[in-house]
Amino acid sequence: MMTDRHFYEPAQGHGLPHDPLNAIIGPRPIGWISTRAANGVLNLAPYSFFNAFNYTPPLIGFSSIGRKDSLRNIEATGEFVWNLATRPLAEAMNASCAAAPPEVDEFQLAGLTPGASRIVGAPRVEESPVSFECRRTQIIRLQSAAGVDTDTWLVLGEVVGVHIAQSMLRDGIYDTAGSQTILRGGGPADYFEITPDALFRMRRPAYP
Repeated sequence: MMTDRHFYEPAQGHGLPHDPLNAIIGPRPIGWISTRAANGVLNLAPYSFFNAFNYTPPLIGFSSIGRKDSLRNIEATGEFVWNLATRPLAEAMNASCAAAPPEVDEFQLAGLTPGASRIVGAPRVEESPVSFECRRTQIIRLQSAAGVDTDTWLVLGEVVGVHIAQSMLRDGIYDTAGSQTILRGGGPADYFEITPDALFRMRRPAYP
């Protein structure tokens, strides 16, 4: 009955030209994270393992595969900002993905403007229509089912300040369909854009 399925055990390899895991779980929102190092150098980097995890207090998080600059800066300062990646900012977001050394300011590298935050010391991406100022709540080193440490750290933060461009609010409601938000696909270079024609609605059913 299962002959029409490709089955694999990840520990043994997927046997395909490209790992399908990221393509299946997706498209995924992009964690475009800005931080400030203890010595004042700015950092900006996108993370494809990112999402929201709680309403009250609002908690968001991203995973750093390896001890990257964002992780080290957040460990040192306890602060970061998430910035919405949109189609007009896609090329700049991609430029900020370069594996630059810690002394390089990715805002300058990507031609972006660091905007002042209201509460935290890390800057916003001024060109982004939405930014969340965050304070670190937890940094968790992920483990395998066997309890073996991985080279990945989950960074969680409480959203303490929200910036939304007025153009993104329609009658006071955030316009997700018109945001031009981009999402990370699973291929080596795949992205998707949220557009109004992709919108459909379903109300939560009552029970019984």
